[in-house]
Amino acid sequence: MNNVTRLHHALPLGQDINAVVNALDKAIADAVDAAKNAGLPQGLIVGLLHGHAHALTHQMVTE
Repeated sequence: MNNVTRLHHALPLGQDINAVVNALDKAIADAVDAAKNAGLPQGLIVGLLHGHAHALTHQMVTE
């Protein structure tokens, strides 16, 4: 896990990182809104997001 940055050590974040974080947040929010509008159950949306976060966390820990 030597390529993981601990944010509290890197604060304040640079403008480029802030821009990417804001873009990621907007993309996730837009995707969730689209899923809701398409009629996906809220539990499925939450489960998919949780599963993806778990998989990425596992990948970071085992690298």
